[in-house]
Amino acid sequence: MDNKLNKIILAQLNPISGNVEYNKNKAISAINKAIEKNAEMIIFPELFLLGYPIGDILTRYPYIAGQCERALEEIKEVSKNIAVLIGYPEKNTSKIGKPFFNSVMLIKNQKTEKIFRKALLANYSEHNDYRYFEPAKITKENRIFELGGTKYGVIICEDGWNDKDFFEKNLYEIDPVETVAPEVDVLLCPAASCSRAKKEQLKHNMMSFVSKKYKTKYIYVNQTGANDELVYDGTSRMYDENGKLIAMAKSFEEELFELNLNGENVINPLIKGLELTLNSQKEFSLDHEPDLERTYTAIKTAISDYFSKNGFKRAVLGLSGGLDSTVCAVLLADALGNKNVLGISMPSSLTSKESKSDAEQLASNLGINFMTVPIKDSVELLKNKYENIFSNVESHWDKRYKNSFTIDNIQARARSMILWSVANEFAGTLPIATSDKSELYMGYATINGDMSGGYAPIADVVKTKLFALARWMNKNRSNKNAIPESIILKPPTAELAIDSNTGKTLLAEDALMPYEFLDEVIWRIENLNQSINDMMKAEFLYEKKKNTDIETKRNWLNKFFKRLNTALYKWYIVPPSPVIDARSINKTEFKQPIISNIDYLR
Repeated sequence: MDNKLNKIILAQLNPISGNVEYNKNKAISAINKAIEKNAEMIIFPELFLLGYPIGDILTRYPYIAGQCERALEEIKEVSKNIAVLIGYPEKNTSKIGKPFFNSVMLIKNQKTEKIFRKALLANYSEHNDYRYFEPAKITKENRIFELGGTKYGVIICEDGWNDKDFFEKNLYEIDPVETVAPEVDVLLCPAASCSRAKKEQLKHNMMSFVSKKYKTKYIYVNQTGANDELVYDGTSRMYDENGKLIAMAKSFEEELFELNLNGENVINPLIKGLELTLNSQKEFSLDHEPDLERTYTAIKTAISDYFSKNGFKRAVLGLSGGLDSTVCAVLLADALGNKNVLGISMPSSLTSKESKSDAEQLASNLGINFMTVPIKDSVELLKNKYENIFSNVESHWDKRYKNSFTIDNIQARARSMILWSVANEFAGTLPIATSDKSELYMGYATINGDMSGGYAPIADVVKTKLFALARWMNKNRSNKNAIPESIILKPPTAELAIDSNTGKTLLAEDALMPYEFLDEVIWRIENLNQSINDMMKAEFLYEKKKNTDIETKRNWLNKFFKRLNTALYKWYIVPPSPVIDARSINKTEFKQPIISNIDYLR
């Protein structure tokens, strides 16, 4: 490598999946700005022209690949005196294999200089690359190019995630980095890597390890923004030959990040908190603090992009005075602007005075629009109407439930009807589903009730983390303490039914189990793949804090998995929601047959 100061632009941008024209124009604008900065090269994220994720766009509408080809020709025209690396779907002209390659084109002197094809195709979690793309063969020749006296090797996202010395178990037989890295000065990695809990820690340690192992610089450029349920954090960066981080772009923001290959660079800070757990072990913790700013920023980004990219501007949600709707209201106000949010209190005969006043106080503190629409009369009307219907049905069918959830659900659905009606009446408005992850796992949510909406901001956030997030937002938002303390302190309740044991409103933890225990069950399923028997042998954090007898623990676990089995169909009905956790029940990542009826004992 010579001593020339190589200026590179990392185009950390926010594409729209499937909108080739939008993405092309964004790319051309970025290239023109890079030329103005006298940059030698500009690098775009993986599949930038199509936008990630791609879903089944290419297989259903294969002509879009042709659109990408025509867009590349326009990009070549403006690429004077600059090298361009840009991701796109390349047609596989062979009669063998999948119809496309996941490719990156190198443009030099307004011509195609070289094409690099992805070899390792992720087919897990949110990824379905192997469904559409043919894996490419790896040779030194088809991954290396030279520019300004510097040798570069191209690896595309997953290509860099198979180091046998870093990972305990490898998914693929080959490691493209092993073939390319020893021959180059710099590894270039265009990526579309979404944000998840603990993923930054893994990514940082892996890239640092690889750059040090091969004594080569490592440049990573990532997509940012959100498309549907996946949120991309950007945080593009460079490591030196010793594995030291020497440059980093901002997180969750669009940026044409200027990189000096052999000079001084900017290192923007990580999202606050992540640096505290870069070397943390895989274990459950109720200390959510290190991940709260990332969670807040990711959900806010997801809301903003989902609304803007789909042409929506305003949100309407039920404000119950409880934690879930409160956290949703704050996130919506911050993402859309407070005047674009309408909170509606819809009290029934079971709604407490405290819940009503808390909802009103929250709306006032946030500056969002607010109104009260009592549902007592309409619920009573529906109750009487349905009783006549059910009596009639009894003349045909037997086995009517002695105790049912009908009246509980009537209340939830009456509220949902109001929200949908407002959304139907006013342009650019979406109703919000406020269910959280803990309660979705247990089916403690009403179809066409609190589960109903056009977007579900917190469906991948467990309850204990929501409590921590509420406190974090009170401390860290510019409008501090917007959430009344009484909301955070009150025990969660749907206020839909009376507890026969107490004569008071049924509390969620009495209907389910303590959230600290429940959330660890979820974590153990998603991260350790444990059964009931595995969990019976393990000691939960809740057990360390409170004396829990073995029979109670077994009853809670049996209840959890029994309810999980009956809740499976509800997971399919949840509206689009951002992936936040390391693992998820989000449809983008996980599907379990509704009829599976698994024996979770093992």
